[in-house]
Amino acid sequence: MAAITAKMVADLRAKTDAPMMECKKALTEADGDMVRAEEILRVKLGNKAGKAASRVTAEGVIAAAVNGSTGAMVEVNCETDFVSKNEIFLSFVQSCANLVAEHNPADVEALSALPLAMEDFGPTVEDVRKGLIGKIGENMTIRRFKRYEGGGALAHYLHGVRIGVVVEYTGDAVAAKDAAMHIAAMKPAALSSAEVSAELVEKERKIAAEKAAESGKPAEIVAKMVEGSVQKFLKEVSLLDQVFVKAADGKQTVGAYLKSAGTSLAGFTMFVVGEGIEKKQDDFAAEVAAQVAAASKSA
Repeated sequence: MAAITAKMVADLRAKTDAPMMECKKALTEADGDMVRAEEILRVKLGNKAGKAASRVTAEGVIAAAVNGSTGAMVEVNCETDFVSKNEIFLSFVQSCANLVAEHNPADVEALSALPLAMEDFGPTVEDVRKGLIGKIGENMTIRRFKRYEGGGALAHYLHGVRIGVVVEYTGDAVAAKDAAMHIAAMKPAALSSAEVSAELVEKERKIAAEKAAESGKPAEIVAKMVEGSVQKFLKEVSLLDQVFVKAADGKQTVGAYLKSAGTSLAGFTMFVVGEGIEKKQDDFAAEVAAQVAAASKSA
């Protein structure tokens, strides 16, 4: 039996918003497996347990550069929210987006080798990055980018600097921009239900099956309950099936809105700053205590 530490319980609580004791019970049942413990909480507590799962745990900036059917979106991470507001850092991230759109690098390594000069640093992106680390006093990394070229027109939306969306479309530019704003707000997993990943569907089916099994109903009823739950889930995470955030009647789907505007989407990309990155949680009190102890020893 794996030892369940206070940190494990705290991490699961931060991720799920579930009560502390429920987190401890779930971890115990899962023998310390964090992913399995989260699934157990979903079964016991429903969707409430997943509401906090999208919390961003790292800092940084997303920037975009779009011109017609060519464009790019880039995420560059830093250590603190303070630096994410630094004008020099913001300028560096925008320069990276511009370079990706213009030069089509194969990966982050290729982007880092492209020519760039700013703040007396250069001649490459990597040289500027290293120079800014010394100037600003904080580490920064180019995490990822997405580039489009030669397809449909592009629309993009940036929610501050923390969420970025690019959509590829044909039709009305205003409708495409509206769709990008909706994506930033509702964070769909895919364009349509058919494009939701098999892994995500299987995970939801497993959770639905465990919940349905607890009902004690006959197997054929349980099977229908599971299928109903999966279909409901697919509508909730598929862009075209979601209720449009600006729908006047509160019912119109994104798909229906786009159709009424003579617009279709070929796809989209959404970046959320720090998504999937674990950020170290500093214990300030412990840090102060350690400094006091060290000072006492040297005195």
